[in-house]
Amino acid sequence: MTAVTGLPVTPSPSRAPARLSKGHPMSRVWNVVRLHLTNTWAMLVTPGIILGVIFLANLAIWVIITRAAGADAPEAIEGTQYSGAALFIFVYMMVVAVQAITVTFPFALGYSVTRRDYYLGTSLLFVLLALAWSIVLAALSLLEEATNGWGLGGHMFTSIYFGNGEVAPRLWIPFAGLLFFFFIGAAVATIYMRWRMNGMIVFWVVSLILVVGLAALVTYTDSWPAVGNWFSTNGVVGVASWSLVPTAVAAVTGFFVLRRATPKN
Repeated sequence: MTAVTGLPVTPSPSRAPARLSKGHPMSRVWNVVRLHLTNTWAMLVTPGIILGVIFLANLAIWVIITRAAGADAPEAIEGTQYSGAALFIFVYMMVVAVQAITVTFPFALGYSVTRRDYYLGTSLLFVLLALAWSIVLAALSLLEEATNGWGLGGHMFTSIYFGNGEVAPRLWIPFAGLLFFFFIGAAVATIYMRWRMNGMIVFWVVSLILVVGLAALVTYTDSWPAVGNWFSTNGVVGVASWSLVPTAVAAVTGFFVLRRATPKN
């Protein structure tokens, strides 16, 4: 399964950073980052390959649309601005966060790494990955715009979800989004490490009840127009900024849950 999905695998002692638990506090935190990066394939290579495959598939679709629509091609291709083709990377990074913690946490504690250093190092890794991928996505959006949608007028990296115009929003929107998915994934992973399958069952049942209950409340109070107005008023940048609130809650929750987690190999 690991060979197919590219998800993190258990690090081996020969590949892990030596003396994980020794040295300056920042060195210990950085050693945790290095521990995660021993599986560079899952962290860096796999998402790039998948992104490239999705991009090629979109190019083929745009060519088909252009030739089939004829004179109406510009109008037809404009609908690709709502494409969610590049959104896969956010979900993938949530899975990476879950796998990274569930796999390396027992291993790190075996090297006498404190839970605090481990969580700080893992969080630093998530921030660095979010920054790196936001730069990649922003650069691709600028290139897509400069080439008029790769010569076809298509939108994959300049869809409405990623903003347009200045460089700052193009960087900020994916950065905030990636942080959200990273730390939601981390929170889920720590719940699993603390309470195992029973914790997962309770978590998903409670989450489902809250989502359905919230939707029912909004429907009962006829508040859907207000919800739509909130999204419209804040725009993509505003929504991305507000996502930092649940991101922070998830990050803090994950830290305190992991402090009492007992790894089981």
